[in-house]
Amino acid sequence: MNVMFNVIRDQIANFKIIRRMAKYDDRATYQSHYLGLAWEFLNPLIQIGIYYLVFGVALKRGDPMHGIPYLPWMVTGIAPWLYMNKTTLDASKSVYQQVGLVSKMKFPVSVLPSIKIMGNLYSFWTMMAFAVFLMFTNHIWPTVSWIQFIYYFFCMIVLMYALGIFNSTVSVLIRDWHITLQSILRVLFYMSGILFNFQTSKFPILFVRVLELNPLYYIVNGFRESLLSRGWIWQQPNLNLTITFWMFVLLFMLFGTYLHNKFRADFVDLI
Repeated sequence: MNVMFNVIRDQIANFKIIRRMAKYDDRATYQSHYLGLAWEFLNPLIQIGIYYLVFGVALKRGDPMHGIPYLPWMVTGIAPWLYMNKTTLDASKSVYQQVGLVSKMKFPVSVLPSIKIMGNLYSFWTMMAFAVFLMFTNHIWPTVSWIQFIYYFFCMIVLMYALGIFNSTVSVLIRDWHITLQSILRVLFYMSGILFNFQTSKFPILFVRVLELNPLYYIVNGFRESLLSRGWIWQQPNLNLTITFWMFVLLFMLFGTYLHNKFRADFVDLI
């Protein structure tokens, strides 16, 4: 437990470094591209267009929630998913990509996943702004439930760090882990309710309850219920899912920080 708190203190103490390196990292990634940082926003928009044409038009999914058109419902969920998917993969390789930085200077290695988490927020805010625009064009207006957005955003950031510190350490120990993680996320995409609503599907209720235990579903569904005014955190089954979510986060945070602290001194040799 003390190790976990020390890692959290590192993030707070080095917040300015994290912010500066996140900006530099984004610029370095796209410096040789003609459109530069614009690709941070174009890639998610292209993916959203493809999914809407396939599931919203070709397959005619209809309205997954009563009174809510498919496009704003889909974008409200896919925006946090695209962020979490990219951040999880980027954070998982953050340590072994920066082995030169780790070996040449005294650097808090535990902040490397946080750099990816902050760097990817630019495209996330763009996608959320697009989702809000679609809601307004479909006459979906802000309500008091929008305040829950702050809570679910905090949940998303904490989840990303818990997974990031765990995956970045395991990726150093097991080099195949990053590729395995890509496959896991592809499966979770269809198990997180991104493109269809579990509640209105024809799945058996027990199967739906199992799918809802997915922490990524908790975040996606939470953003939707907040912005589309469809539920509150303390209502059932949200309360049970909230307890399950935080237990999952605590488990990965404890195990991830333990592994990170145990092998941190050997990262350069292992890589």
